[in-house]
Parts: sequence; C-alpha cells; structure tokens
Amino acid sequence: MSIRVAIASGNPVKRRATLEAVRVALGHDDVEAIVVDVDSGVPDQPVGDEETLRGARNRVDAARTVLPEADFWVGLEGGVLERDGNLECMAWIVVLGRCGPDAQLTRGESRTATFALPSEIADLVRRGVELGEATDEIMGGKDTKSSTGTVGPLTGGVIDRVAYYAHAMVLALVPFRNAGLSFPPAPEPAAGSAN
Repeated sequence: MSIRVAIASGNPVKRRATLEAVRVALGHDDVEAIVVDVDSGVPDQPVGDEETLRGARNRVDAARTVLPEADFWVGLEGGVLERDGNLECMAWIVVLGRCGPDAQLTRGESRTATFALPSEIADLVRRGVELGEATDEIMGGKDTKSSTGTVGPLTGGVIDRVAYYAHAMVLALVPFRNAGLSFPPAPEPAAGSAN
C-alpha cells in the first residue's frame, strides 16, 4: 500500500532525502512524494536554532493545511548559527503524522550535525547573502542548494546534502518506526503559525 508524504518544499534535494529516509526507516518502498510549495514564515536564510526550527514547523503545519489527506507531512529548514565566533551550518527536520494504537497526531523532530563554514562563505552570509549563493560564489558551483549543498564541496563530496538531511530525517521518524511505544502527541499549531 502506498503512503503519501507531503514535502513542504520544491527543492529536489529535500524530496530525495525524504524518500530515502522514509524507505529505509519505515520500510516502505511504495512512497508517493507530493511537493507542497508553502512559505516557511522565516527569512530565506534563517539564523539560529529557534528561527530554523520555527521555519520547519511552519512548513509542516502549512503542508497539513494544504494537503490534509497525506499520511505524513515533512518540513526541512536549513539555517546557520553563531557559536564561539564561527558561523555553523545546520538544518531542522520536522515530521508530522499519525501513529500508535490511537492513531494520534505525532511530531518527530531532529537536527542535523553542524559544521563550521569557512570565513569566506561566513562573511557573505553575515552580510545577507543566502548560504547557497555564498557557496556558489566562493566554491565556484552553480545552484548547489539544489544539488550537493554547502556540505558537498566542503567535504570533497564525501557527504552531500541528500545524505546530510536523510540521516536527520531517519531520526525524526523514530516515533513512527516505533509506533508501539508512547511518544507525546503533536501540539496543535498556533493560530497563524503557518503564514
């Protein structure tokens, strides 16, 4: 039986990471990925954990509003954060779906690993350039945010953006893989949070 996953982004990397993670973590080969183009409600380049997580949650809530018949809704939001003078890259993954014997609405969340950005990229981002554009400018790429991401060229291709997101997505799917265990129900979205 096919499961329907609403992915709150048109970015092909986020779609591929979601499909890979759902197939591996939940054992579903027949996955229908439905792209839902929604606004994150945060700046194009979120800064800090709170803003980045809010963007992912907003995407999930908006996708659920647009496509309520899906089995799962997924939001991925990439961001940066300042720590000890370094600008670091990370992303938040949020999955919403029904699980458990009562089919309660449940939310799984996970954050990717972080890595320090080189000063050449960090300085551009601090001046307001989106991370993908800054990476393209410094590393000589083209539309890396839709392919390897910043992590790709900085790791010499050892980790690309799909693998970077998929790992955290598998962790966000933990409540759904373990539906026989108890996880807190998802809180209802605040009024206007998906705008």
